[in-house]
Amino acid sequence: MTSPPSPATPLDPAAVGDTVEQLLYGFLDEQEHAAPDLLPELALFTGQLRDFLAAGGKRIRPLMCITGWAAITDQTPPPVLWRTAASLELFHAFALIHDDIMDHSDTRRGRPTAHRALAAHHHGHTTADRMGVNAAILLGDLALGWSYELLHTPDLPPPELAHVWPLLNALRTETLVGQYLDLATTGHPTADTDTAWRIIRYKTAKYTIERPLHLGATLAGATRSQLDALSAYALPLGEAFQLRDDLLGVYGEPDQTGKSRLDDLREGKHTVLVATAMAQATMPQQRALCRRFGHPRLDEANAEVIRDVLTGTGAREATEQMITAKRDQALTTLETADLLPGGTHWLRHFAHTITSRTA
Repeated sequence: MTSPPSPATPLDPAAVGDTVEQLLYGFLDEQEHAAPDLLPELALFTGQLRDFLAAGGKRIRPLMCITGWAAITDQTPPPVLWRTAASLELFHAFALIHDDIMDHSDTRRGRPTAHRALAAHHHGHTTADRMGVNAAILLGDLALGWSYELLHTPDLPPPELAHVWPLLNALRTETLVGQYLDLATTGHPTADTDTAWRIIRYKTAKYTIERPLHLGATLAGATRSQLDALSAYALPLGEAFQLRDDLLGVYGEPDQTGKSRLDDLREGKHTVLVATAMAQATMPQQRALCRRFGHPRLDEANAEVIRDVLTGTGAREATEQMITAKRDQALTTLETADLLPGGTHWLRHFAHTITSRTA
């Protein structure tokens, strides 16, 4: 079983990312070596996962997991913590691979999405695109299973396992329910901000910030009040994170975000940004939005019309103000939280970096 290295500065984002990547690459090597000789096809899947990891990513969930530990104890992070952090990144890979299929996305992190890459691999197949989608579903399933396999290790004795599994199961359930809400509301613009906020809460805020923090803190022996303090920080910050993502999905630069800024508009994503615009729009603005939003062949010229409506109604500026307010709410909770100074420093740092990002 691969043991994770110990970076010199555990909470340095680059060091955490490198440590998690080395652990995951080692784990993929182990899966290949352990596979029966009759399974050479496995290399296709492990190769795709290596490419996915090599394309980059912010590694926010592993960072939050390690930060959760540092907020409770100043002890050196043990191997079980690193394996838990790595399992979150593998779960994230599963979620993104399946999400890209559902959203019909062509690019992720500046590269072809998994289903597009697998379609290209089967370019001689009579139905290459369909083959690519089906193979990517299997790839995502494998990543999900392996995210749990990473934790089947002597480093995680039964008492710790009893605390970790419920949190991981809650994370999985909340994420999938959030994804379902996203799917169920996609396609037509409405002024229903309540549902848009629910999607953010379950698809992003809990999955990206709260549960990873809870996992690290729980392994460090956090009290109930400390976990509650982390939740009070995590939920508004996770909401701000997704609001920023929604803005980048519409206004971001593809060479920085690594994905098209047409995807969310073509899919008709039900976001707080769009719901706010619908609530404030004049009848002509509503008609302009409804005619174009969710059109699968939306071009850049018509997308610009949608952006003009989102900006003209004040929805873009309102969303920016919400991001600031949510970030400030998260930061305020840290002033009285019973957390260690070192971990608190990084919680403040991440609150600023993940809400002001351009990618």
